[in-house]
Amino acid sequence: MSIRVETPAGEEELTEFVRFHDRVYEGRGAHWPAFVPLELPILMGDSPFCEDRRLRPFVARDGTDVVARGLAVMDERYRRHWNERIGHVVMFEAMPGTRAAVRALMDAASEWLSSEGAVAARAGFGVMDMPFVIDDYDALPPTILRSNPAYYHALLKDAGFESEQGFVDYKIAVRPELVARWESALAAVRRSGYRIVPLRDVPEGDRAKLSTELFNDTFKAHWGITPMTVGEQALLFMLFEPLGHLDTCVVAYEGDHPVGQVTVVPEGTGMAALAPRRTLADAEKLNWLGIGVREVARGRGVNLAMAAYAYLELVRRGATHVSYTLVLDDNWPSRRTAEKLGAEVCASYLAYRRDLR
Repeated sequence: MSIRVETPAGEEELTEFVRFHDRVYEGRGAHWPAFVPLELPILMGDSPFCEDRRLRPFVARDGTDVVARGLAVMDERYRRHWNERIGHVVMFEAMPGTRAAVRALMDAASEWLSSEGAVAARAGFGVMDMPFVIDDYDALPPTILRSNPAYYHALLKDAGFESEQGFVDYKIAVRPELVARWESALAAVRRSGYRIVPLRDVPEGDRAKLSTELFNDTFKAHWGITPMTVGEQALLFMLFEPLGHLDTCVVAYEGDHPVGQVTVVPEGTGMAALAPRRTLADAEKLNWLGIGVREVARGRGVNLAMAAYAYLELVRRGATHVSYTLVLDDNWPSRRTAEKLGAEVCASYLAYRRDLR
């Protein structure tokens, strides 16, 4: 049958767009299922993640069946922050053996992005999107990371994308000597006069605003990052609170001045989809973690202390493995932090770029 590229509209078609993810992954041993309550409002333009962004979903059909999808995004926040006319193709998923369909889909998305002023399209790092795993395709990663099939790389390359930026993810097996190292790092920073405060102890009305300010300042030079809004952060807080993240996310203060934060969402593998007789190893029951420190407090161990606080709380809850999530592979400060915390490389990831002009 001939391939047809469409722009879905309306709740029914956009729900089909979201749930297509589960069709692609249904044969895998373990995967994170589509999260309709978060993703559908974005597609329908009814989410804080739509602010200052223009979005156009595309699906490729073979007959009546969707065989590939992608969401083209022109992100004005990204454009202003980086002064780059880059569009994004996020939420990409495709069935195997769909080279022609993916090429047609990406051509349509690229044409729309070009009409919106983009000169290039990035796949694998954008709005609610993470890079494509390139080695460990079987293990269940932390919730925000991809566990895409291996054939995606051939589909993306065939559709005109080139490798742009590599990332690594780290994992730590909890051991007594590491627990002692984390306790020491936390104690040292406290002796230096810093306070490490769990998010639960920050007044509720201040949490999202403070976290957004810290994120936007501490990640302002981090490759590919788009500034967040308070509305986005508040929505994420609401989603993660049942997992207990208010006790694992922390803010570092120098006096009364907040100088950094660690965002740690505990493992939520109870939500993972597992094939019959597939069980999760302890090493797959992972948190995700992000560290940000203001320039004025860098090089003083604040990053290590905040991560240590969060890890110690996870260990108190029974964690045997923890994660240090997704670092640019050329980001040496972050790599050194991971190594000091006792982390080892777990998986590698890749973002892609296609020039449009």
